[in-house]
Amino acid sequence: MSPATMLRLKAQWAVEYDAWKRRDLSALELVYRWGDGIYAKAGLDDAKAALLVLIGALSDGRKVVLAVESGHRESTESWSRVLRDLKTRGLRAPKLTTGDGGLGLWGALRGVYPESAEQRCWNHKMVNVLDQLPQKLQEKGKAALQKIWHAERVADAEQWKQEFRKTFGGPYPKAVEILEKDWPMLTAYYAFPNEHWKHLRTTNIIESPFASVRLRTSAAKRFKRVEHATALIWRLLLVAEKTFRKLNAPERCADVYQGTLYADGVRLTTKETNRKRVTA
Repeated sequence: MSPATMLRLKAQWAVEYDAWKRRDLSALELVYRWGDGIYAKAGLDDAKAALLVLIGALSDGRKVVLAVESGHRESTESWSRVLRDLKTRGLRAPKLTTGDGGLGLWGALRGVYPESAEQRCWNHKMVNVLDQLPQKLQEKGKAALQKIWHAERVADAEQWKQEFRKTFGGPYPKAVEILEKDWPMLTAYYAFPNEHWKHLRTTNIIESPFASVRLRTSAAKRFKRVEHATALIWRLLLVAEKTFRKLNAPERCADVYQGTLYADGVRLTTKETNRKRVTA
């Protein structure tokens, strides 16, 4: 493209991005939300800077991009700024938020949306655990971890976790320590419909569209200003949003939004729900 064309596009995207960031969000019936800090290496002049991305699932099962902001993925302050802005524009708390355990998102979430349950990403957890095992044991370790997060009940997941401890805990205690860290947040998805578990256990919902975005961001390296690179990547994500598939069993999203309770992925009866609420 000619310099004049590039200049015109930069200006256009910046205006559209600014308007998008100010849109009213009060009508969105948010059920789930995924957050991650993505290193795009596209015009972000701070080597530690990332794009803080939030994608949500609505009560009809659709997935939508909620936020794309430059910041630091480990910074609670950066994530708080993003979440406070969303809340100011009317976005209500999701029932569950999924993200990597190392994010500054969690401190921010507890300050801005404390009512949202937390789910740690199993893909990130597996990488961290397997890093503590020797190469020759990583396939065995991976299979053992997959048994845990594919268990049909939280009690079964606990049992497979104990099996992992027996197998690897003696010679590799650090692997078990990392696995058990944040355990309640690793199994939060059991309190939601089992049809949604595939979506809730990881941040793949963010990472999948970013795989195609990264293929198209080489041009952004020419952008010297962070806001221009951010606006380009935001634009690419909105294009990707048009092809987002709904969550499995989208009709369950409305149930979750209305407050229907689940245990081990199964909807509770009215009597079970009342007993659970009294106990709580």
